[in-house]
Amino acid sequence: MQQLLHRGAAMTQHRTDEVLDASWDDLRSFLACARYKSFRNAAEELGVTSTTLMRRIDRLEESIGCKLFLRDQSGLTLSDAGSAMIGDVMEMERHAFNIFRRAARSDDAAGTVRVAVTEGPGNFWILPRLIDFQKTYRKITVDLRCAMEQADVARLEADIAIQLERPTNPDLIVTKLGRLHIYAFVSEDYRKLHGIPTLPEIKNHRLVIQHAPQIDDTAYARVLGLTSLEGIVGIKTNSSIGVLYAVERGAGMGFLPTSSVALGAALVAVDLGVHHHADLWLTYHKEFRNSDRHKIVIDWLKKIFDPKTYPCFKDEFIHPNDLVPLMAASRANFGLQGYVAAGPA
Repeated sequence: MQQLLHRGAAMTQHRTDEVLDASWDDLRSFLACARYKSFRNAAEELGVTSTTLMRRIDRLEESIGCKLFLRDQSGLTLSDAGSAMIGDVMEMERHAFNIFRRAARSDDAAGTVRVAVTEGPGNFWILPRLIDFQKTYRKITVDLRCAMEQADVARLEADIAIQLERPTNPDLIVTKLGRLHIYAFVSEDYRKLHGIPTLPEIKNHRLVIQHAPQIDDTAYARVLGLTSLEGIVGIKTNSSIGVLYAVERGAGMGFLPTSSVALGAALVAVDLGVHHHADLWLTYHKEFRNSDRHKIVIDWLKKIFDPKTYPCFKDEFIHPNDLVPLMAASRANFGLQGYVAAGPA
């Protein structure tokens, strides 16, 4: 009996060691597969091959002694064991990120701060002002990443994010910066050739639209009162810079922030009687509240988006033409004249 007890204890210890030796790469792979529900998509996110990823999952399932996914042609579905395990692994990931986040936190106003922002505000609003910021704060490097893909601050994809969707993660501090009011515009050349579009005649005109993450594709048709945009879209691009360029060059009517014309872009506002808006949310992890360099950048971002100073970010809608005199100083210092569209050859 004593020998059996010793043998059982040894087997239990061996089993415990085997589980604890499970690689974090394997657990991270498990999270990616659960999020993307596909080996291929998860492998692309992790930067590995599908074969490597499947091998990691097989190894993890063998270590813990149960199947984590149900696999079929539609993709991956968590098994009961996988569903029971996902919360604990997500908590492990959260603590791992906190370790690196605390290591990056500093009381010294020096180092890099990674800021992720949607393309339009990043390129046309933050970047011109960042030039002056870095002249003042020479020891801070702002790594500005402008893209429509939303950065996950909680998972260390950025230190600070400005995004169009309000995060719900309780570990994040979220502040509303302001509101982007979106309006229809054409170029002066387009107006001369085709006239100003009206809602009853909108199907006789060409549209330039942005198709990207954080953009509601159905908003265009909804705002215009159409069931479909088929046949009237001339250019579709994932780039807000591309929309501005194409509209300035007379490709058609496009939807842009009202600040565009107030900052000097060569555009004509199209009064369709409709417009829409999107709120800008500043978000960062609560661990950065005590980091000097992060506090400096956060306070600066709040300042340059302050609706009291810059009326284009107010909650209430102001017609683009009425914004022009209200933003004369911004236009003089950070205007868009010649910023995007080079003259035709």
